Amino acid sequence: MPSPAEVLGVNPGADEEAVHRAYRRRVKDAHPDQGGSIEEFRTVQSAYEALLAGDREVSTQSTGSTVPTTLSTDVEFVDYEAIADKDWSLEDNDLFEKCRAAGLTGTDYGQLTVGRNDPLLETVEQCGRSWPYSCRGGACANCAVAVLEGELSQPVNHILPEEAIDRGIRLSCVGRPLTDTLKLVYNVKHLPAIADLRLPPRPADRRTSD
Repeated sequence: MPSPAEVLGVNPGADEEAVHRAYRRRVKDAHPDQGGSIEEFRTVQSAYEALLAGDREVSTQSTGSTVPTTLSTDVEFVDYEAIADKDWSLEDNDLFEKCRAAGLTGTDYGQLTVGRNDPLLETVEQCGRSWPYSCRGGACANCAVAVLEGELSQPVNHILPEEAIDRGIRLSCVGRPLTDTLKLVYNVKHLPAIADLRLPPRPADRRTSD
């Protein structure tokens, strides 16, 4: 089995910045949406996590296996464009009360249940919804959400600046719920703190990637 460094194409002992750059490059090429495979994609993610942890071997445990669980999170969400159209703000303490009172529905506002072991974006898509994304590997800000209540994990966080993290910005493609409830605003990729961290949309996926 190749070492984590070989998987990412970096020299053994490469510094953290070099590992980050290599991961961003490899995760895009390895993703099934870009002609890669699920197995390759998971291997790249495992190698990245291993190098950051100082490990020399890639984990053989499948990161995509289904883990039976009774834990789940109730997620309430709203599209950033919908609140911007109404001149509402992420800082509004009663934002979701306003959404419900205004009767927002469809892509603008909704609720769903997410298993604690399931990436948020994946569950959203399984429910028939389309949120912005591009790399799906935590290497860009296209899928970013603003968490206003509750906690969403951020296992890959090198792409987000501290300013964005402090404001509750997380990546939905890799984030998993950590609390019983979660309130968030999706489609925040144009916020000034993260706008420069987006990837260009793929032509075939322009509606969901941009």
